[in-house]
Amino acid sequence: MEPQHSPAPRPKAIPPYLVNGHSPLHPSFKPENDRTDRDHTYSSIQASVGPPREPLALEQISLNDGVSPPTATHNSQERSARQYEEVVDADIEDIERKVAAQDPTYTAPMTPAATSRSQSPFTANPTVDFDGLSWPSVGTLSRLHERESKEEAQARLAKLSGAVRTILECIGEDPDREGLHGTPERYAKAMMFFTKGYEENLRDIVNGAVFHEDHDELVIVKDIDVYSLCEHHLVPFTGKMHIGYIPSNRVIGLSKLARIAEMFSRRLQVQERLTKQVALALSEVLKPQGVGVVMESSHLCMVMRGVQKAGATTTTSCMLGAMRKRAKTRDEFLSLLNRR
Repeated sequence: MEPQHSPAPRPKAIPPYLVNGHSPLHPSFKPENDRTDRDHTYSSIQASVGPPREPLALEQISLNDGVSPPTATHNSQERSARQYEEVVDADIEDIERKVAAQDPTYTAPMTPAATSRSQSPFTANPTVDFDGLSWPSVGTLSRLHERESKEEAQARLAKLSGAVRTILECIGEDPDREGLHGTPERYAKAMMFFTKGYEENLRDIVNGAVFHEDHDELVIVKDIDVYSLCEHHLVPFTGKMHIGYIPSNRVIGLSKLARIAEMFSRRLQVQERLTKQVALALSEVLKPQGVGVVMESSHLCMVMRGVQKAGATTTTSCMLGAMRKRAKTRDEFLSLLNRR
């Protein structure tokens, strides 16, 4: 017969070392003491928080030190948003510092470096000649008028062909040999095509392709192929142009951006002026909030002659309006250009 084992003792519900004075299971627990402790804790937390604060409206903040802020009104939403259009990054950062200064524990940081570019005197009041966009050349209108006179156009072509023949003779070639027979005329026609931008004007390029549209975000056309002639050596420079603008109730046909770039590039150019001309023309046509143009190109005058650095590229930019005043807007434009 097997021996019977006595049952194991029952474990207590809660070990003694886990029962503290605040537990209802503790012998010395009193409900009134627990309520008193809770009231003291709540009073301490409430005293440390301080009086409640209401958010500070923009109307209550003065950007000029020493000027008392105006009283807040409840109809601030009725004010036009136009008052904020010309606010630059420095003003926004100043507002943020003034709001944070309401906190007694706030420590003012060091004054940040300037984040907006100064207004360029060359882009403060851009003007465009719609009769021919002859800046900087004075011969645009005369060449444009030759379209209606075949005799004058033929005379110009013959004069240019004679100049090419002289060039061939000056470099030691025989313009009458078989390989160069007809080259002066062919080069003259090619040069007229390379510089056909002198015969075009912005009014004909746009051709009414400006439309009213409720859009106020960036519009960007990237990787526009550009071919132009360096005015210093008459050799090509080629690259890509990126154009962006922020509309102000008006947009332009996307293909017109490429046509504007083509018109200005088909002239004797320097890359710096080409970039700025495209930006100024678009600003004049659309009156947008901002315009940004970036161009990257390789110059044969650096590759075939001179320093002869084949891998060198040149990048130029022109920023107008909000693109120039607001660093954040400019950074958004440049970051979108780098996305592939």
